[in-house]
Amino acid sequence: MPIVLSQAGYGKSEIRLVKVSRRAGGHDLRDLTVDVGLEGDFDAAYTAGDNAGLLATDTMRNTVYALAKQYPIDPIEAFGRRLIEHFLAAGPGVTRARVHIVEHPWARLEVGGRPHEHAFQRDSGGNRVATVVGDAGAPEIESGIDDLLVLKTTGSGWEGFLRDRYTSLPETSDRILATIIAARWSYGGRDVPFEAAWRDVRRTILEAFCDHYSPSVQFTLHHMGQAVLDARPEVERISFSLPNKHHLLYDLGRFGLENENEIFHASAEPYGLIEGTVERSSR
Repeated sequence: MPIVLSQAGYGKSEIRLVKVSRRAGGHDLRDLTVDVGLEGDFDAAYTAGDNAGLLATDTMRNTVYALAKQYPIDPIEAFGRRLIEHFLAAGPGVTRARVHIVEHPWARLEVGGRPHEHAFQRDSGGNRVATVVGDAGAPEIESGIDDLLVLKTTGSGWEGFLRDRYTSLPETSDRILATIIAARWSYGGRDVPFEAAWRDVRRTILEAFCDHYSPSVQFTLHHMGQAVLDARPEVERISFSLPNKHHLLYDLGRFGLENENEIFHASAEPYGLIEGTVERSSR
């Protein structure tokens, strides 16, 4: 039976890019991590040691910085699309390119109640992400958010679940619900206001997390997804990954103290992971 190379790809990961836009009224700061991956006809390099058709990964890194100088890097979806177009044209053997971008948020410091012109602190509220994949056709663009830590101290329960002889978990109608939201969504069409859409999707997710009683993380996942699709008609589907970050009521009875749903242990033990996709039906 002959042996063949069935797939070939390579790229440059963890390209750390910081861009300072200097304007008269102050500086703007964008902080990105960029991954580049190329696929194509690279057989000669793998099987014969012939590197003539390979674009060096060091060149990929340099390209990210050079294009960041020449063009805006916001919104990151548009910057990713520009990188895709460049790499598809730059390598004769490249048939498919993938760019993944993570934007790390910074917030402007305030001094005397006024925003400082050029001083920042690391912001909270999740990292913005985008993945752009392109070949001969129109690129596919996916936006998202990572590391969005949310918690509500009530308005959540876990009751009526299936029990068997190994079940030990008690039911509750009042618990802390905490999770680290990772979400990805895709759009229909190309003319999308990416900056405004991302901010509105994030806002809608946070509002939907708060505005209902949650009988399960599964229910909350679907509720947040439906809210996003109702709010943004250009979003075709949205996927979530929601780890259930358990907060367990601590037993104070052994010390003669009553724990009236006040003292919790934030557990690092194994946690539930709830995932799902909500999308528009084609029917």
